[in-house]
Amino acid sequence: MSFRDDHELHKRRFGRNLGVALVLVGFIVIVFGLTVVKVTRGDYEPENAVVSN
Repeated sequence: MSFRDDHELHKRRFGRNLGVALVLVGFIVIVFGLTVVKVTRGDYEPENAVVSN
């Protein structure tokens, strides 16, 4: 039992989908990295924080 070869259209579509997936993963990595840097630097702490007892 053998599988049929993929059509040329499917090969091109796979390449395009792979490119879009890599761009999306890169964007997610950049956003996550920026978030980690901002949180560790303390940019999300309020400047006039009132400590209640």
